[in-house]
Amino acid sequence: MSAPCLDRARAALTMAAQSHLPCAPVPMSRPGLPPLFAPLLMLATAAASAQATLPVGKPIVYCSEASPEGFDPGLWDSTSTNNAVRQMFQGLLGFERGGTALVPRLAERWTVSQDARVFTFTLRRGVRFHSRAWFTPSREFNADDVLFTFGRFLDPAHPFNKALPGNFIYPNNLGLAKLVQQLEKLDDHTVRFTLREPNVVFLSWFAMPFAGIHSAEYAAQLLQRGEPHKLNNAPIGTGPFAFRSYAKDDVLRLEASPGYWAGPVRTPKLIFAIAREPNVRIQKLLAGECQVSAPARDIDVPVLTKRADIQLLQVQALNISYLSFNLARAPTNIRAVREALDIAIDRPALFKVLFPRGDATPATSAFPPAIPGFDTTLRNEYDPERARRLLAEAGFPQGFALDLWALPIARPTNPNGLLLAQMIQQDWARIGVRASIKTYEWGEYLKRANKGEHDVYMSGWSGESGDADEFLTPNLSCAANRSGVKFCNAEFERLIDTARATPDAARRSALYVQAQQIFKRERPWIPFAHSTLYLPVRADVKGFVINPNGGVEFEKVWRE
Repeated sequence: MSAPCLDRARAALTMAAQSHLPCAPVPMSRPGLPPLFAPLLMLATAAASAQATLPVGKPIVYCSEASPEGFDPGLWDSTSTNNAVRQMFQGLLGFERGGTALVPRLAERWTVSQDARVFTFTLRRGVRFHSRAWFTPSREFNADDVLFTFGRFLDPAHPFNKALPGNFIYPNNLGLAKLVQQLEKLDDHTVRFTLREPNVVFLSWFAMPFAGIHSAEYAAQLLQRGEPHKLNNAPIGTGPFAFRSYAKDDVLRLEASPGYWAGPVRTPKLIFAIAREPNVRIQKLLAGECQVSAPARDIDVPVLTKRADIQLLQVQALNISYLSFNLARAPTNIRAVREALDIAIDRPALFKVLFPRGDATPATSAFPPAIPGFDTTLRNEYDPERARRLLAEAGFPQGFALDLWALPIARPTNPNGLLLAQMIQQDWARIGVRASIKTYEWGEYLKRANKGEHDVYMSGWSGESGDADEFLTPNLSCAANRSGVKFCNAEFERLIDTARATPDAARRSALYVQAQQIFKRERPWIPFAHSTLYLPVRADVKGFVINPNGGVEFEKVWRE
């Protein structure tokens, strides 16, 4: 961020803080770090007392597969967390319901320079942040809120970053701070981003969950009170639903935001009931204890299709599951070892067990075939004999031992992580590789994997924009490799950087084909599956639309 812009951001925080009486600082459990989930249920009664009358209607319960990691959009990038965050926060742009086209949200309109370096947004008027017992906004949303939100991503010396150091996973993986040359407030309702180099996908980033806009006024109050951690666990956004309370691994409660800028919300209360086990979610849905569930597994489809009171929405999702190697430790830092482990897996046998209906396809690349630029020449190989030769040539004629982490939650592309791990364990044993299976609670799993404690771990990704860059840059660029654990290849980096700066669609696709050839040669992942997405909804739920990435949105959803 430029010096003048940083000064304005600091001034905005100071002015907002001075408009309220000072409060005594509240001690934090660990200085400088957020106690991510303080006892937030204590907020429920106070929040309810501060609210206007909720709309008349029936609550909706969503059976979620995992607990949110937190509620600060910039800190997290998992699907479970994003599903919660997107009900409360909004970006300058959004994706159309059920599609990938960009639509206005907190920006009414925007312009992009011909060289794809200057992006100017005209902000929507009449938008107010949520009013809660712990915060009452004194003004409408304006440019200061955009400067605060993105200032944290761009400037490590930002006042809020000094008070509460955070790891902004998705914006960091995109290389956002390196890309943005200047962020300017032109007036209260106009902001401009100037990039150091052209980027034809930059606009879509403003519709991603990480770009949800915070209240600069609320942040200033938190700084003054010594409570910066509450930006993550007592959230304030502009979305259709406002935070009420949360109990980890149990329930998240939201309620309709009175005076929501886009019009009345028909669902008074939205409840995320957290149920890790897929069978439990299906039983709750069938019993009417929840009205919408996280995506169903392949094996659940026959039961659900027989029920007249269940709608089973379906889409060929923009998703992938994969096994990711730790490239910072031996022996998975050796390319020949990674190739051997890949070609030792009998994918057809795995798919027969995990996807008995045949509603998933083996992944050969880093993104799905439906996305422009997909290399149709790539193939998977199953050759245990050659795998053994590769290990011998790499110096492991007797094999070796490693840890294989099993995904602890069910995903459409990986419906049973433990079973998948057990079957891969058997395949690898045939080439002398002794795999010990490990797993952790979902939040712990993600934290440990990001720190590089694994040899091989299961992961996945879902896209929203329909662009190859959304799969490649956040996961496989050098910016995503800060700890050395992930992939960083200079030739690959040059290709995806050039593609982002190339407006010509055919040329971009050709660059992505070249990048995929490098991906296949270096094998930082073992690509596993792309899946059809089945999302079960009870018949009395109206207005629900399935999104290509499997994300759920309840703004225009209600129950009869």
